[in-house]
Amino acid sequence: LLGWKEFEMEVMRDKADNCVIICSIENFDPMGVHTGDSITVAPIQTLTDKEYQIMRDASFAVIRAVGVETGGSNIQFSVDPATGRMIVIEMNPRVSRSSALASKATGFPIAKIAAKLAVGYLLDEIRNDITRETPASFEPTIDYVVTKVPRFAFEKFPQADATLTTQMKSVGEAMAIGRTFKESLQKCLRSLEIGRSGLGGDGKPWRIGNDVYGDRDILPRDVITRKLTVPNAERVFFVRHAYRAGMSPQEVHNLTKIDPWFLAQMKEIVDFEEVLASSAN
Repeated sequence: LLGWKEFEMEVMRDKADNCVIICSIENFDPMGVHTGDSITVAPIQTLTDKEYQIMRDASFAVIRAVGVETGGSNIQFSVDPATGRMIVIEMNPRVSRSSALASKATGFPIAKIAAKLAVGYLLDEIRNDITRETPASFEPTIDYVVTKVPRFAFEKFPQADATLTTQMKSVGEAMAIGRTFKESLQKCLRSLEIGRSGLGGDGKPWRIGNDVYGDRDILPRDVITRKLTVPNAERVFFVRHAYRAGMSPQEVHNLTKIDPWFLAQMKEIVDFEEVLASSAN
């Protein structure tokens, strides 16, 4: 499954068997990296409507089969980007960390609604806190993009292995809302409080091991390749370094298995950085 795309669905069900999708979430990093250590984006960006509806139907089938009569569940899927084959990889029959993200992303108070469902209310009897008009049985729809980026503290634990695996290693996360993926990603990277103003272009140096490079320096390809191939906390920044070193989106995809759509969006950010840099000169 390594390299497959990973998705999550936040589902709610009441005692009358009404089911709704509260939020769909897509992992920026492919399978092999724990969801808590992966950049995640809501709503799902790279599925067709048909694929999304199949995943939605599967989510309802899973919550019914597991027997969650009331409340919320988090269901995770993996999709083979080559064949479209979809499998269920995890199901949490409870409010999870992703549920907190989904609540903030949509404004739908999952824990509060789950408590009301547990005492016998139905989804169509609970009013939506945001619209104040529609009941909670209406699935939230958002016209913006929410990005979550994990925060790591490997500098405090020098003995720790900084490679990202299926074991969660992040110590927190930042969330940002934007009209586009590019806007929310840049805002989120700035919110991490690690001293960066986004992917780069902020004039601050890059420290890699014992070497220090300027912000606009072209990094050696072997360093970039190593940082892209193995999942690590800085990989998203090295996508920028790869583009500035002349790598194509296809080369970056082959090394990272990150979906080409996300790589194309980041390429636009880097290209615009070059436009700004040339106009400054």
